[in-house]
Amino acid sequence: MRAAPTILHLDMDAFFAAAEQAAKPSLRGKPVVVGGLGPRGVVATASYEARRFGVHSAMPMAQARRRAPNAAYLVPRFSFYRGISEQVMELLGRLSPLVEPLSLDEAFVDLEAGGVADDRGSAREAGERLRKDILATTGLTGSVGLAGSKMLAKIASEEAKPDGLVLIEPGTERELLGPKSVRILPGVGPATGEHLRRAGMTTVSDLAEAGEDELVRLLGRAHGASLYLMAQGYDDRPVVAERDTKSVSVEDTFDVDLHDRVRIRIEVERLAERCVGRLRASGHSGRTIVLKVRRFDFSTLTRSETLRGPTDDPVVVREAAGRLLEGVDTTGGVRLLGVGVSGLADYTQEDLFAQAAEAAGPGPVERSEEVAPVEVAGEPAAPAERRWSPGHDVRHAMYGPGWVQGSGVGRVTVRFEEPGSAPGRVRTFLVDDPELEAGEPLPLVGGAPGLRPGLSLPPSP
Repeated sequence: MRAAPTILHLDMDAFFAAAEQAAKPSLRGKPVVVGGLGPRGVVATASYEARRFGVHSAMPMAQARRRAPNAAYLVPRFSFYRGISEQVMELLGRLSPLVEPLSLDEAFVDLEAGGVADDRGSAREAGERLRKDILATTGLTGSVGLAGSKMLAKIASEEAKPDGLVLIEPGTERELLGPKSVRILPGVGPATGEHLRRAGMTTVSDLAEAGEDELVRLLGRAHGASLYLMAQGYDDRPVVAERDTKSVSVEDTFDVDLHDRVRIRIEVERLAERCVGRLRASGHSGRTIVLKVRRFDFSTLTRSETLRGPTDDPVVVREAAGRLLEGVDTTGGVRLLGVGVSGLADYTQEDLFAQAAEAAGPGPVERSEEVAPVEVAGEPAAPAERRWSPGHDVRHAMYGPGWVQGSGVGRVTVRFEEPGSAPGRVRTFLVDDPELEAGEPLPLVGGAPGLRPGLSLPPSP
């Protein structure tokens, strides 16, 4: 723990959704949901306007549509988000050589190591300057937490959301943490939180009063001891630049054991989608797909499959996880399922659809951007119908750059606008219009006109 609040945590506000609002003038101030749009898709990010309807990350997309039917639903554009993230990380690098990225939109910074802060006043000044620089550069807002430890800096940034700065004075940790839910502490998820609740501990002060021995008895030596220290506000983890991320994974523990094989398969596929979302957010791809299954008797099985090259494609990961599941006996029920990706790299192998097809054997392999031509005996194959995903960039020979609002019944609707323009007009074309083609994301050069979370613009034309 430090005597000055010189550890900074930055968390961009509703990053994916906010980036889409900055790039698409007609969406500013309106509910926007980014994620998988298929029948088993989940929400990656919801704008603050969408959150007012109860939409949040990791929610099934079907449920989000019921809660906010009039929101804009877009597929992610990860190359676009990475470009913005690089700009933000460059600004962080100007503050200190010790920057620890956690994902595309989140990082710790050691201000002391950069020589820009050694007390409360200079730390606050550095944090406010960072927020202004991010807004000027990207048009987006970020929330900043400042404290004497990483744990408290992250808690402070959560308190600061959206678009704010919170500084926690060293020495006030226990007073601040005491009344908060145990879920605020790192490592306390739904299962651990419920276990503690049953033991009568719902706040951080409950943990501190229970004592280390009781927490060790409930949670085991390592977890119990570390949780007791955190309940005291103690965290001495250093900011580590260039973290060596070895794997990305997600898992769920079920309240009731799963017995139905179809339901188990569906849960594995959902976990695979979530895992890929986290993988892409970290800016990585991976070669090895891992399936974790904890059975009714608490025995845990782990199965893995190594691909020919790294991928961040949800189809490939989902199919691989499904194949691994086929080799696992789930008789008696399943308590926990997990999907992970390891062997991480900073690039993606592009031909993994073919790999998935080979591994799966005969039968169609789903692709997100193409439809194979249909061949009829004695007749030439019909041309493939192009697919246009909502939110993706296009360019028209006459109207210039725009983005897909929706498609269906052989037509695609496009809104023509750019990051710095006024809300644009909407036009509809045949999906195979030769003058319409996929486009590249337009950068938020110099920061597109940003919009602070929660503010609204007049309706677009």
